[in-house]
Amino acid sequence: MKHVNKPMPRALLVAAVVLLAGLTARADVVTDWNIKAGTIVVEAKVGPPAANRTLAIVQTAVYEAANAIAGRYPTSDQQLETASGASIEAAIAAANRATLTKLVPSQQASIDSAYHAALATIADGPAKSQGIAVGEQAAAAVLASRADDGAAVAEAYRPRATAGVYVPTVVPAASQWPQRKPWLMTSAGQFRPGPPPKLTSDLWARDYAEIKAMGGKTSTQRTTEQTEIARFWEDTMPPIYHGVVRSVALMPGRDLTQNARLFAAVTQGTDDALIAVFEAKYYYGFWRPVTAIRNGDIDGNDATERDSSWTPFIDTPMHPEYPCAHCIVASTVGTVLKAEIGSGPVPPLTTTSATAKGVARSWATIDDFMQEVATARIYDGVHYRNSTEVGTAMGKQVGELAAAKYLRPLR
Repeated sequence: MKHVNKPMPRALLVAAVVLLAGLTARADVVTDWNIKAGTIVVEAKVGPPAANRTLAIVQTAVYEAANAIAGRYPTSDQQLETASGASIEAAIAAANRATLTKLVPSQQASIDSAYHAALATIADGPAKSQGIAVGEQAAAAVLASRADDGAAVAEAYRPRATAGVYVPTVVPAASQWPQRKPWLMTSAGQFRPGPPPKLTSDLWARDYAEIKAMGGKTSTQRTTEQTEIARFWEDTMPPIYHGVVRSVALMPGRDLTQNARLFAAVTQGTDDALIAVFEAKYYYGFWRPVTAIRNGDIDGNDATERDSSWTPFIDTPMHPEYPCAHCIVASTVGTVLKAEIGSGPVPPLTTTSATAKGVARSWATIDDFMQEVATARIYDGVHYRNSTEVGTAMGKQVGELAAAKYLRPLR
């Protein structure tokens, strides 16, 4: 059975661009800084794992600063000194500047430019200076709490090799990530799934045949719409997900602290999701489609026919296949958003993709968004369907942890 997404009408794509422009015009200081921070991290040219960690620290400091002043929510990991009447806007600007300066110092000019532009809109006086002090205090506290989280551990991946025999020399990504201290999980392996399918199974044969047909660079079975989806989700950096989050954050009636809380929950969740998925990836070390399809004659399954020159639609990420990292991140985001919205209306979920030249896509439901991400990785030629399903299930578990910690009723 072929699994395909229902194509999105092009009229909806146009509407998404208009909607995105309208949302940007209404941005509050939390969402405005989220866009700036995302751009700064992308321009620093760090990979997705490091980018997610950076933005988790940034958004956590923003939440701690805003909530210390507003006193709206019961969840706080830091004890901050506050002054009555301190400016939340100044605190948010200071928290962003201090964390980004520490984590992406190569972007100091951009950071300072954004910071001074933000402060210029706030009247001078005690409220402004006190807000800056709270933001800097929050940043220092959060940075200190994550200083020993394991991100600085030297990668020490050891390639499987026979002495004297050549193997590919590119070092896989984030092999040290399983050693990191999570924000929400009790351990990196808390949600480790069962193993990938046995190579002699019907499930393996099904997934092999599907991605061989749909995910190849020269596939004739992948439609134009499916190819557009594949290209859109080739982008794996945090801003592509944060655009979806802003669709909710910019709904009418929300305030700064509420949005700061939402971004803290999302970014801590996605950072933990990558810790969890890399733990599973390096535990199982399962082969990517480009490797499997070029070696289809040695897997012990008569239903998998070898193709000696098969290549995927996009370049294969440099880490093991199972489970799907994009899928766990999308599911974590989606699960947090479901908890935030509850039984309320879901706004059109819209974001843009750097790999699709800034094109916007929209989804009517959170499940549609999550499913498109998963299916895109099959169209991309880098993940089997079972891996996308397992990654999605893991993301739900991580997202539920984030929701349980942060998305509590108001005082």
